[in-house]
Amino acid sequence: MEERLSQARRAEIIAQFPSRSILVIGDLMVDEYLYGSAKRISQEGPVMVIEVVSDEFKPGGAANAGNNLRALGASVAMAGVVGNDHIARVLCRDLEASDMDTSGIVTDPSRPTTRKTRIIAQSQQVLRIDREQIQPVSDEVGRDLLGHVARILPSVDGVLVSDYRKGVLTEELAGALIELAAKAGKPLITNPKPPSARWLKGARVLSLNQVEAEDLGGAPLPNDREALHRYGERLARSMDIETLMVTRGSRGLCLWLRSGEYYEIPAHLVEVADIAGAGDTTIATMALALVCGASDVEAGELANLAGACVVRKHGVATITPDELRNAI
Repeated sequence: MEERLSQARRAEIIAQFPSRSILVIGDLMVDEYLYGSAKRISQEGPVMVIEVVSDEFKPGGAANAGNNLRALGASVAMAGVVGNDHIARVLCRDLEASDMDTSGIVTDPSRPTTRKTRIIAQSQQVLRIDREQIQPVSDEVGRDLLGHVARILPSVDGVLVSDYRKGVLTEELAGALIELAAKAGKPLITNPKPPSARWLKGARVLSLNQVEAEDLGGAPLPNDREALHRYGERLARSMDIETLMVTRGSRGLCLWLRSGEYYEIPAHLVEVADIAGAGDTTIATMALALVCGASDVEAGELANLAGACVVRKHGVATITPDELRNAI
C-alpha cells in the first residue's frame, strides 16, 4: 500500500513537536528491572537463585506515555495518583528531571504506587512481580485530581488519557474529562481498556489493540477487508467518537473516521526486540501529531512508524525526533 505521509511532510510535522504541550491523565506506574544471573538452584525449594548485579527504574503506564511525549520534544503535564512511598518519590523525581509538570499528581496514602518488577537473568525475563491496588480512587481523591486537570487544561494543546485499570479513571472522572475538554476546545485522545472505553464516548480518538477491540466489539475482527470496515464503523459509531484506531501488531493498524473513511496502515518490517510499552509510544505519537495539525491518516502513519522504531529496542523505551524523522 502506498505510504500517504511523505518524508517532507513527516519532517514538517515533527518540527512542530517542541512547540506543543500535552496533559497526560491516567495510571502512573514504575517499571523496575533487576538484572542478574542464575547460577544455582535454591536449597530452600526448586527455584532459581538470581544474583542481582544492577537495577533500574523507569516511568511506566501513563508515565511512560508522558515520557514518550517528552522524548519527542513536547511539553508535558502529568495528572494521576501515587502513594506516599519511596517509589512515588523516585517516579516524580524522574519526571521532574525531564522537565515535566508534576503539579497534577495527587498523593493518596491509602494505596501504594503501582510498581511492576521484572527480574532479568541471562537477558531473559524470568519473573514479574506486581505491587498495586486496583480499586477506584476515593471521591475525595477524584475531586482533587479533577481540580488539577481543570487548572492545567487551558495551558495545553491536547489531553491524552492513558488508562490501565488501576483505579484512577472512574466513570465520574471520565465524564467530567469529556465535558471539560469539549468546553475548552481541547482534543481528547484516549487509550483505555475495554471496561472503561464506554465511559469515554465523544472522545476525539479511541485507541485499542486488537484483543481490546474484539473484547469491546464482542466478536473477532474479520479478515475480509469490507467486513473489517463495517466492524470498525459500527464500533466507532456506538462509541460516538471521531476516530477509532486499532493496533494489530505485525498487521499494522487500522483507522475508522466519523466521515466513513477507513484506512489500513501496514506494519513496517523490523526485527522486534521487545513490544513492552510500544502502545504508549504509538498513542503518544498519534496525539502529538494531531495537535500539530496532522490529519488522522498522517498521524496514524507517524504513530505506526514510531511503534516500529520502539519495538527494536529492549525494555520499555522511547524514541527521539531524529529517530522518527530518519526511520526506515
